[in-house]
Amino acid sequence: MERKTVGGKALQKTPEGAKPKFDWKRDFRANGTLYLLFTPVLAYFIIFNYLPMFGLVMAFQDFRPARGFLGSTWVGLDNFTEFMTHPDFLNILRNTVVMSVLGLVVGMVTAILYTLLLNELKYSKFKRPVQTISYLPHFLAATVVAGMIIDFTSSNGVITNFLVRFFGMDRQNMLMNPRFFWGIHVVSGVWTGLGFSSIIYLASLGNVNPELHEAAAIDGANRLRRAWHITLPALQPVIITMLILNMGMLMNVGADRILLIYNPTIFSTADVINTHVFRMGVERMQFGYSSAVGLFNSVVGTTLLLVTNFISRKMSEYAIF
Repeated sequence: MERKTVGGKALQKTPEGAKPKFDWKRDFRANGTLYLLFTPVLAYFIIFNYLPMFGLVMAFQDFRPARGFLGSTWVGLDNFTEFMTHPDFLNILRNTVVMSVLGLVVGMVTAILYTLLLNELKYSKFKRPVQTISYLPHFLAATVVAGMIIDFTSSNGVITNFLVRFFGMDRQNMLMNPRFFWGIHVVSGVWTGLGFSSIIYLASLGNVNPELHEAAAIDGANRLRRAWHITLPALQPVIITMLILNMGMLMNVGADRILLIYNPTIFSTADVINTHVFRMGVERMQFGYSSAVGLFNSVVGTTLLLVTNFISRKMSEYAIF
């Protein structure tokens, strides 16, 4: 190892090919402001994401709040066994998977199509209001969205009247018929998330070189062909990344909206894992059982994330890790 002298002090030169040692103190002095800005984010994740993980021990206990984590009876895998042998397990799992897959596929496809259509609009005075209006439903509270769904799908609601008049449907309260719930949930999810989901796709299109479109237009390609051969390939990395991330949350069907609009008459198609956890944990005070179900849901979601990322890395050059 070579040594150099600067101001009478010997300095060590890093051997060629060796990885330089990271100096935390120097980096903190140089980027202290950034570390300070990151502190609230770090505190949030520690308090709300990592510390609560200690509560996972409840999944293996007959947890009683009065006894605490250390005093509750240890039951091993009994809570998981009880959930998997529950009479409604297959029905709950089916509803969760079907609504999650429908929401994922329909949500991503509509967001991509909306992005392509919005990207073709060149008149900014029309394009900007359309974007703003499409973002608004995302910021509505779940109670407001649920109230609108209940009103629109009632026996005299706007959606019901439309279906009765143009499709000959029998007049009824749609939220009392199990056959309609999956469609209501998917459509309401698309309506609230369409504009907001398109933001990241629109941002990625900012990197597309306009000269590619100009050259394609000179060669005679119409808008549809330019969208297929230029715009969609530019969206491919973002589409794959969003797919991987959404697969990790596939089992987390939005229980907040479901809890506000469902009722016992449609449990056969509306009850999902998250609503089951709510009923068993909050209403029946079975904390150990509900923790086990939640842990099961998280493990499945993590497994889907890892498998999807592995497949994506093998079949394409895009992966999140």
